[in-house]
Amino acid sequence: MVTQAHPLEHTPLLANTLNPLRKITSSVTVRTPPQLITRRRQVPRFQISTTAPKREKDARKRVVITGMGLVSVFGNNVDTYYERLLAGESGVKLIDRFDASEFPTRFGAQICGFDSDGYIMAKNDRRLDDCQRYCIVAGKKALEDSGLGGVQLSKIDKERAGVLVGTGMGGTTVFSDGLVTLMENGYKKVSPFLTPYSIPSMGPASLAIDVGFMGPTYAIAAACATSNYCFYAAANHIREGVADLMIAGGVDTGFNPIILAGFCACNALSKRNDEPHTASRPWDQNRDGFVMGEGAGVLVMESLEHAMKRDAPIIAEYLGGAINCDAYSIAAPRPDGFGITSCIQSSLLNAGVSAEEVVNYINAHATSTKAGDIAELTALKNVFKNREGFKMNATKSMIGHSLAAAGGMEAIATIKAIQTGWLHPTINQFNLDPEVEFDTVANHKQQHEINVAILKEEAFVCDANGVEMKLVISMENRRMQMVVMDEIQCLTERPIMMERVGYR
Repeated sequence: MVTQAHPLEHTPLLANTLNPLRKITSSVTVRTPPQLITRRRQVPRFQISTTAPKREKDARKRVVITGMGLVSVFGNNVDTYYERLLAGESGVKLIDRFDASEFPTRFGAQICGFDSDGYIMAKNDRRLDDCQRYCIVAGKKALEDSGLGGVQLSKIDKERAGVLVGTGMGGTTVFSDGLVTLMENGYKKVSPFLTPYSIPSMGPASLAIDVGFMGPTYAIAAACATSNYCFYAAANHIREGVADLMIAGGVDTGFNPIILAGFCACNALSKRNDEPHTASRPWDQNRDGFVMGEGAGVLVMESLEHAMKRDAPIIAEYLGGAINCDAYSIAAPRPDGFGITSCIQSSLLNAGVSAEEVVNYINAHATSTKAGDIAELTALKNVFKNREGFKMNATKSMIGHSLAAAGGMEAIATIKAIQTGWLHPTINQFNLDPEVEFDTVANHKQQHEINVAILKEEAFVCDANGVEMKLVISMENRRMQMVVMDEIQCLTERPIMMERVGYR
């Protein structure tokens, strides 16, 4: 009988297919115990008993990222969005979309002055909910970034291109307005667009109709886990040969009275009405709840073969994924972080990355809730024992928590950090929680050469290997969450993996 040591502790990093000269940094430990010992070896609590698979070599099944698009409180341009994050700006202010004066929370990261000109026909623009409007604009921006704007779309087979953009709530404003109309004026005055424009799938459907994509098109509704679910499913469609290209990500809008009332009833939101710009303060000892945000963040994903045939600008490579559930409670996160821990370990194994490899950047989930922030930290400590040289920041400190869109928007921020070598700050760091053992990039941006980056919201792990290549493992514990009482419960983790590459 041969007993092999646990793979996270001793399995070597798989050879990088883009750099076959990369050396294996650790070895496999094999032990042969006495033959009379027949007891099965017990796996330590936070460890996974599977072996890391080899990376995909078939160009038809390798999934790459070729474009990014967003709608945010800082505008619709990816570079401008990241520049304002680097500047440490807060996008949080008092709500002016409706009268919120009677609510216990009267602020959020609300998008103002949204402009869809040139992306949506005026007739449709008047009818659509913001959920669909944000989805269409972000999707078309991503296509432009991918070299597929306008007439360039004719270069691809639209029957093999799809849209998978999910939302946690759907068209809430159309639904809310319809309810008011029903109560005040009766059913005959309700808009015929109420039903189609309030369902979650209308965002990707509207985008697909607009650009003519006839491949897999639907929405996944998994609250804060939505973007990662969509990336995961989109990659599988490509690998299974169902599609060549997918637009994938998340969108959410929530600034209407009924949604704000729901979150207030849960006691989940910060109540710093006198200083809203300082309300989102991840890891600060005086944090008192999350700040509501909105927006959209999407990626263009396609097979490597397809991208290279059309000479696309390749940004990253998707490597794989993992999923689990902590099966604990709908009212509080599991204190020991087990669900998040095991999911991170599964992701590392699936990507062929050992825990001993140099992980030195984490874009955290960090919603600014009392229990949630600490549960996430506990999970990271379980996996990464040596935290020297780590940098960790929280995008939500500036743009709030945009629910289903959070993963897509923070994925874009992480990619920009890899590209620029600059980490945006975590603002509102006044009194750091003593349990935090990482450099949180407090209040000011920092220059940082990223070896491996973990986006614990939509996670990317990026391993710099030479000038042109960075390994990216998207590890966000993109979590399906429910808000109950005053904390966020992690129900489902879905990390994804990507690899930053240079093909030319």
